[in-house]
Amino acid sequence: MSNDITIARGAKKLPIGQVGKRLGIEAMDLIPFGYDKAKISNHYLASLKQKKDGKLILVTAINPTPAGEGKTTTSIGLADALKRLDKKALLCLREPSLGPCFGMKGGATGGGRAQVVPMDDINLHFTGDFHAITSAHNLLAAMIDNHLHWGAESGLESTRVAWRRVLDMNDRNLRQIVTGLGGSGNGAPMESGFDITVASEIMAILCLAQDAHDLEQRLERIVVGYKRGRVAVTAKDIGAVGAIMALLRYAMLPNLVQTLENNPVLIHGGPFANIAHGCNSVIATKAALKMSDYVVTEAGFGADLGAEKFFNIKCRQAGLTPSAAVVVATVRALKMHGGLSLKESASVGYDALKDGLANLGRHIENLKKFGVPVVVAINRFTSDTSSELNAVEAYCNELGVPVSICTHWAEGGRGAEDLAQKVVSTIDANPSQFKPLYRDEAPLLDKIETVAREIYRAERVEASDNVRAALRRMEEAGYGHLPVCMAKTQYSFSTNPKLVGAPENHTLQLREVRLSAGAGFVVGICGDIMTMPGLPRHPAAEGISLNSDGEIEGLY
Repeated sequence: MSNDITIARGAKKLPIGQVGKRLGIEAMDLIPFGYDKAKISNHYLASLKQKKDGKLILVTAINPTPAGEGKTTTSIGLADALKRLDKKALLCLREPSLGPCFGMKGGATGGGRAQVVPMDDINLHFTGDFHAITSAHNLLAAMIDNHLHWGAESGLESTRVAWRRVLDMNDRNLRQIVTGLGGSGNGAPMESGFDITVASEIMAILCLAQDAHDLEQRLERIVVGYKRGRVAVTAKDIGAVGAIMALLRYAMLPNLVQTLENNPVLIHGGPFANIAHGCNSVIATKAALKMSDYVVTEAGFGADLGAEKFFNIKCRQAGLTPSAAVVVATVRALKMHGGLSLKESASVGYDALKDGLANLGRHIENLKKFGVPVVVAINRFTSDTSSELNAVEAYCNELGVPVSICTHWAEGGRGAEDLAQKVVSTIDANPSQFKPLYRDEAPLLDKIETVAREIYRAERVEASDNVRAALRRMEEAGYGHLPVCMAKTQYSFSTNPKLVGAPENHTLQLREVRLSAGAGFVVGICGDIMTMPGLPRHPAAEGISLNSDGEIEGLY
């Protein structure tokens, strides 16, 4: 079968105006970015407010492995399948980051016959949203430095600046830097560093804001540093918010594209799920709920990160009630969670599969704690045997969870029709009893310990006196009501990426906490997680090029 980019290049795309018309969007309410992508106007978004909401379906997964799970591919296949069942459905996804595209993970537009297009544009510059967010973030950094250079009327102390810089690229050499070298004309020397753009608080703010007014208010609350007495200095104090809003003028609008089957897709925002909250924008999700009866969306990485934050952060802040959760797994990935290597996972290994099913079971148990009905999707590989698939089905049946064997990668929406039917039936038969895992009023450390205990199955949280003191200061400053955003490895329930399966009674190492006052959460950085990833020994960038026709090769 052809590779993903060849399939995407051969897609018979509709003009984006026709895709919009299927949703009831007139041409005047689309801002075209070429033939096959557009932004949806504020005028149209405002017109949706009085419409009834559809059903929200979250697609999540087991802990990722090199064998692959196919969460985005399954999300696309499910949305296409719902349309094949004559359901009014709409898909909401995150935008891919350039860092993973050129690094190890690759793009995020699905695969095989379950893709969104234009695949190459979406995975690279798309409509410029990430560039706008990067510019907005670094504008604030420049204005902070300028504010200090001219005397800091706010009282901001140069040794207490908390705002770093960002770049949408994996570049480990920029994690820690010194700025202002070369004399007083270049500013005062200060320690700083870069995070990846998807870890920017402005990215999180854009994805959690309800509208332009809410976006502006959140930007005003960004804490850029502190003055004497540990009093916060904000982006509003620096006078940067108006200019940031100007840079985000179009970035705040959702992007409309299509699947290979010409079904509409909203792609907007892209915070990482291990170092941020991992969900597409609230603006896009809420608009989709007004435009369709079923909205399929996803949360990054495994359910211990993406789904937990989707429920505890996004749904809490936006007032969303998910109707169902779909957990994606593959037989090969389950065997890796049972102890096999990537090479061994393609061979039959019943004992490893049996052991690895504990990872799937743990995620199912965790999702049920939120009061949301669960369906399991097995993304089938050609190497899977009937007996292996039967073993997974039997395991899910024992847990009382519907399970579907899916072939959407090879067959598109047709290969996920059974999954779509089971999701619809589950929603109809089991009304959601959704509730977040912890109360707003709980102390910040208690919230962290609740996630560690209930989701990660940790025995204890290890936090230094400095970390505990920082949490107390946040509470004293009025931030104790915020949810927590845990930054940890995606590969394990623990902070050790090599501890696969379903480990218990481990220790969660809480290394650092950061306040994201504008986004409305407190970030807990655990273990060795980095907010600026590095490239692997052989990054994907080594295999990407332009052919003689000017077409991109090697992107996946």
